[in-house]
Amino acid sequence: MALDGIRMPDGCYADGTWELKMHVTDLHRDVSLRVTGEIHIGGVMLKLVEKLDVKKDWSDHALWWEKKKTWLLKTHWTLDKYGIQADARLLFTPQHKLLRLQLPNMKHMKVKVNFSDRVFKAVSDICKTFNIRHPEELSLLRKPRDPKKKKKKLEEAEEDDLELEGPLLTPGSGSIYSSPGLYSKTMTPTYDSRDGSPLSPTTAWFGDSPLSEGNPSILAVSQPISSPDILVKLYKPQSLLDKAKINQGWLDSSRSLMEQDVKENEVLLLRFKYHSFFDLNPKYDAIRVNQLYEQSKWAILVEEIECTEEEMMMFAALQYHINKLSIMSSDNHMNNSEKEVDEVDAALSDLEITLEGGKTSNTLGDITSIPELADYVKVFKPKKLTLKGYKQYWCTFKDITISCYKSKEEAHGTPAHQMNLRGCEVTPDVNISGQKFNIKLLIPVADGMNEIWLRCDMEKQYAHWMAACRLASKGKTMADSSYNLEVQNILSFLKMQHMNPDPQFIEPITTDINPECLVSPRYLKKYKNKQPGSIRDLISTRILEAHQNVAQMSLIEAKMRFIQAWQSLPEFGMTHFLAKFQGGKREELIGITYNRMIRMDASTGDAIKTWRFSNMKQWNVNWEIKMVTVEFADEPSLSFICAEVDCKVVHEFIGGYIFLSTRAKDQNESLDEEMFYKLTSGWV
Repeated sequence: MALDGIRMPDGCYADGTWELKMHVTDLHRDVSLRVTGEIHIGGVMLKLVEKLDVKKDWSDHALWWEKKKTWLLKTHWTLDKYGIQADARLLFTPQHKLLRLQLPNMKHMKVKVNFSDRVFKAVSDICKTFNIRHPEELSLLRKPRDPKKKKKKLEEAEEDDLELEGPLLTPGSGSIYSSPGLYSKTMTPTYDSRDGSPLSPTTAWFGDSPLSEGNPSILAVSQPISSPDILVKLYKPQSLLDKAKINQGWLDSSRSLMEQDVKENEVLLLRFKYHSFFDLNPKYDAIRVNQLYEQSKWAILVEEIECTEEEMMMFAALQYHINKLSIMSSDNHMNNSEKEVDEVDAALSDLEITLEGGKTSNTLGDITSIPELADYVKVFKPKKLTLKGYKQYWCTFKDITISCYKSKEEAHGTPAHQMNLRGCEVTPDVNISGQKFNIKLLIPVADGMNEIWLRCDMEKQYAHWMAACRLASKGKTMADSSYNLEVQNILSFLKMQHMNPDPQFIEPITTDINPECLVSPRYLKKYKNKQPGSIRDLISTRILEAHQNVAQMSLIEAKMRFIQAWQSLPEFGMTHFLAKFQGGKREELIGITYNRMIRMDASTGDAIKTWRFSNMKQWNVNWEIKMVTVEFADEPSLSFICAEVDCKVVHEFIGGYIFLSTRAKDQNESLDEEMFYKLTSGWV
């Protein structure tokens, strides 16, 4: 017997070689190769393909080390460098695999995704396939499990999939499409700004994709909910804790799908993760606008975000209007608006500014003096065991401070109360029919937050004071160019909630309105308890009354208005996590938004303390004990341990929002991926 054939106790042969076991997933074959630790990964794959002797394009295949959950992508590295020995078992498998994605509109699509790319890059490629700009705002989420329901049968869960062979597809060099993440000011419009219909040949976006057969703007079209049963089946979070549990499912953007145990053909949700929508422009973003509209619509219908009854009817009316225009022929719904294109563009540019949190430069002239507000406002300081109500003061709003005087005549003296609103939480409490226009302020103090309520007499006064409070909370004054626009948006939001029943203009109730599909189950139940037997007609009438306020809007404008109204809700953009704060005795909630973190009472959702990102010096994670620590410029540091969720998810939300805040329209380059990983991964 030759010495080189003798196997030693460690699995190696006498000549220093050993058997490397591999499984070829495409062929369902196990293969062994005699190798040494000095052979590089590229050489292993070459030997393997030669031994298989199967004519096939193997260029997309790579080696996956299952035990270590690692792709062996550095083909020049040796087996020794990777630490691979005779006990290892490798998979030789395609990097691109099919994934079933549920889009924000709840429709499923099959897409080929690179399972070896980091999730951030994979999402960018998915968005390129779907023609969605700014992929950095989206990510992948695992489906939340409804604890009350047993595991559904596979056939019940299956839905019609539209197969999309991307993101292997890339737009041709002659394409008018601009790659997601680019901030070019010279892009050619790809959609009509009135209705979102395409302005270019189908192949310009999707090449040979199945989407180019038929209607390329299928993802830009909103489809009405066909049955209330769909709403009933969907998981609805019953509490803030349930909302926090949904956020356990976000995938790690710095690791690949395979590393996170995602299987081929698994269903993942593609969602807008960061509620900071940059450069939202109907001319280029019909698909992005529609998917954003769909995500906001479903969030309201399944009660992920709360709204008042009047707001619900406004949202229902907008949905009804959008549904009507979406199913009309393109000629009909283009003629729905008498406005010229330029007028629509001007109106929508205002919406873009609001949605992205940017500033206008031409609409408003330079303001050299800081505007002020002065008026009689009712003020209430709620305290336990008190029956005192609102007290009227003469209030002045200068810079970011409200001063309260007992009368107008005493305004030159010392104020009875004074409030600096920097860093405060501002929440609306409005009921149009009851003529209630309240502003709830939670103002930071050394030991927590002081609660103050302001009551205005009328809509106009409320709009000015609410706009000023929102700006002041960010440290901005009414001299900021966004102030007047904020006032107009608040007035527009209130106007859409008005109920002016005028039989002359209200449409007759028809069978196509389906009110059960336009309002959340909670409001259906509320109306059922009020007047059983006539719920359908009662809700339909309310929706048609509200529809008068939006009936003249074009399709794309109605979607943008819906998104803007969603953004006006108090809970908008708040991502909740369960956490235990250092020094705290029980679990609480931490809420993260685009510009701040909020410590919250887990049972009531009341804010206990707010920290602004603008005041943050640095944040880091102790990975051993899973503790997040945030340091601030002029406040004690904050430390908390995440409960029921990996602290990496929270770390990524903070870093992600910091990353998004660095975007600027004058940037003419692609996203800085490495900067994103540096801010979010914690170990790069």
